[in-house]
Amino acid sequence: MESRTARLTILIDPRKKALLEEICAARDLTPSQVVRQLIRDYIQAQGTPEQLARMPGAKSEAD
Repeated sequence: MESRTARLTILIDPRKKALLEEICAARDLTPSQVVRQLIRDYIQAQGTPEQLARMPGAKSEAD
């Protein structure tokens, strides 16, 4: 499980926030869960091998 000690503050259009909350509620998710997954997906898609190795839960080359 990842440590949840850092905070990321973003500004978002209120209508988009309301839609996000509505969609998340329909899927029994929180907006924070969705944003964390989006960030993980972005890091996986855009990160260098060195950056990916620093991701929590990343397997080392020794594994």
